[in-house]
Amino acid sequence: METSCKGKAYARAGFLGNPSDGYFGKTIAVCVKNFYAEAEVRKSRTLEIRSGGLDRSVYTSLSALVKELNTYGYYGGVRLIKAAIKKFYDYCTGNKIAVESKNFTVSYQSDIPRQLGLGGSSAIITAALRALMRFYNVKIPLNILPSLILEAEREELGINAGFMDRVVQVFEGCVYMDLNKEILQSQGHGLYEELDPSLLPSLYLAYKPSLGKVSGKVLNDIRLGYERGDRFVRETLERIAEKAEIGKEALKKRDYEHVKILMNENFDLRSRIMKISRPNMEMIDTARRCGAAAKFAGSGGAVIGMYEDEKTFVRLKKEMEKIQAKVIKPIIG
Repeated sequence: METSCKGKAYARAGFLGNPSDGYFGKTIAVCVKNFYAEAEVRKSRTLEIRSGGLDRSVYTSLSALVKELNTYGYYGGVRLIKAAIKKFYDYCTGNKIAVESKNFTVSYQSDIPRQLGLGGSSAIITAALRALMRFYNVKIPLNILPSLILEAEREELGINAGFMDRVVQVFEGCVYMDLNKEILQSQGHGLYEELDPSLLPSLYLAYKPSLGKVSGKVLNDIRLGYERGDRFVRETLERIAEKAEIGKEALKKRDYEHVKILMNENFDLRSRIMKISRPNMEMIDTARRCGAAAKFAGSGGAVIGMYEDEKTFVRLKKEMEKIQAKVIKPIIG
């Protein structure tokens, strides 16, 4: 068993079907390797969790502290690391897996843009669990690991989240997920199909750092509607899930014109059951005026879509910069 082990997890973007992943739906997601979180577990005399960049407690002024709280809330990485450690311990004890009695110091770092719906929180938990698995030489099945990560967020931290982030961050690449309720309850995980990333069209990812917000709160309206049995909300989520199912077949046929339509429809349906802020809508409208498809990569703040050629991408980048949005080509691999 090693004395120091690292784990890494990348950002992610919902390609089709989100946010139905939180409601027994279907989705396709891609791993975005431009950004990542990394955790290191090193043997030490006592068990220690070292604060990372998300946990700073030194500010230039009172107004600077309040501004950060208004943007990001009372959220940092240490609580995510604690939740990961607890779920790892629970998994080992629940499955009668003996782990060596040794302490460790765990630290983390992340360059995933904060609170922009790119899976930053789940990436930290995933990275920490991978480091702990290597440190203690414990293997957790790939199908089970996403459920464990989701439990860390939902049960330990009360975060309103779905399966999509955790599944694609575990499997990486491009993944289609069928999260049928009966399958989840009987197997403890959904049906996950890895898709060849070469099937994907040319993609861009645009995001506005100024739009950072707590994704769980943003999605609360949908959650409340679903739980009270709102027929319109539930039917809309089912229609969003269908976009992923249809989109999987369109990708396999390389029918990108159909994929473009599906991506736009995914967002249009979502906007019926979720309030879209003007700055978020501005990114969607800007992309579509350039001839690109556009939908939320997550809960808002970041947009993913497809473009036809390099000329379109150059125009898209230029127009997005006018509204203070950054544009990259996601590395999926």
